[in-house]
Amino acid sequence: MNAAEILQDLLSPAGRADPFPLYAAAHRLGPLLPVTDDILLAVGYAAVNDVLRKPAFEIPAEPSSRPSLDLMQRSILRANPPDHGRMRSLISQVFTPRRVAELRPAVEAAVDGLLDGLPDEVDFMDRFAFQLPVSVICELLGVPPGDRHRFRPLASDLTAALELTDTADDAADAAAAELGAYFAGLIQDPPPDGLLAALVAARERLSDEELLANLILLLVAGFETTTDLLGNGLALHFQHPELPIDAAYVEEVLRYDSPVQVTTRVARADTEIAGTPVPAGSNVVLLLGAANRDPERFPDPDRFDPRRPGNKPLSFGAGAHICLGNTLARLEAAVALPRLLERYPAISAAQPPTRRDRLVLRGYRNLPVQLREITR
Repeated sequence: MNAAEILQDLLSPAGRADPFPLYAAAHRLGPLLPVTDDILLAVGYAAVNDVLRKPAFEIPAEPSSRPSLDLMQRSILRANPPDHGRMRSLISQVFTPRRVAELRPAVEAAVDGLLDGLPDEVDFMDRFAFQLPVSVICELLGVPPGDRHRFRPLASDLTAALELTDTADDAADAAAAELGAYFAGLIQDPPPDGLLAALVAARERLSDEELLANLILLLVAGFETTTDLLGNGLALHFQHPELPIDAAYVEEVLRYDSPVQVTTRVARADTEIAGTPVPAGSNVVLLLGAANRDPERFPDPDRFDPRRPGNKPLSFGAGAHICLGNTLARLEAAVALPRLLERYPAISAAQPPTRRDRLVLRGYRNLPVQLREITR
């Protein structure tokens, strides 16, 4: 297979369901692969890390008539300097390691509250993996508890716009419009505490469009990847029940089955990656999931091993655009999964799980579990 065939297969239903054999095939070709004259596929860990950190690369500007794509372009997710730094500086104060560490008691309380009273058989994704991170990010933002149930389907529809294929459709646009209308109403009378109030107070440094786009991004990104991390982590526990679940386990889940598999960059100047010239204007597809399975960086990469040394996956990116909430996501998973197993040590899969049909954001749609051992 060549790089073009690998990319084409990754975008197929079978490739989206199981991209890892295709990543292995890509590694056999090299760390940076030409697809066309102006498209490159970065698969090696060092190559992906270099692109993420080099100022010569930026987020591709993708003008679109689609409201869902236009929304993304106005947020820190798709912004470039100097707008990216200006917006990020307003938000990052909430996600410092110290501030996140201070949230641990609140996360523990939220986990225990969700675990109380669960039925014997339950969809883990719906009743826990979504509920925990959405409650945490909504508390940080100041979003009223009564509104939180509506966000999961809206986020699912909106994030389809992030896929490499042209999946931004009417549902994604409708989700962008509904979330925009929701936050537009909320900022007229913001709750007194939380990041939402702080951003509203700093409106002279944000346009109205930027304020709405970043509030929506913070909400959606604040639970979407953590939801998938929790689901992927529990599914891997069912395959490896002998392994203790701790911070190292969470880090290996991020490496082995990353909630974010792909991102993109464009070269703003002539540069070089992995010994290969990259002309200005070249588009680079960064396969984060492949970088996390690079045998040059991770020996025996297809083995799930939480004790592997020097485990630093690129699941949340690197450099200026590293995910603001990565420390919080790690904390939530490191608290939630052990407490779940302590409360329900006999937890098991009740039915086969179903994956979402996505490549960029990888996770489960449903993960039915039996919480208590069945006695006969």
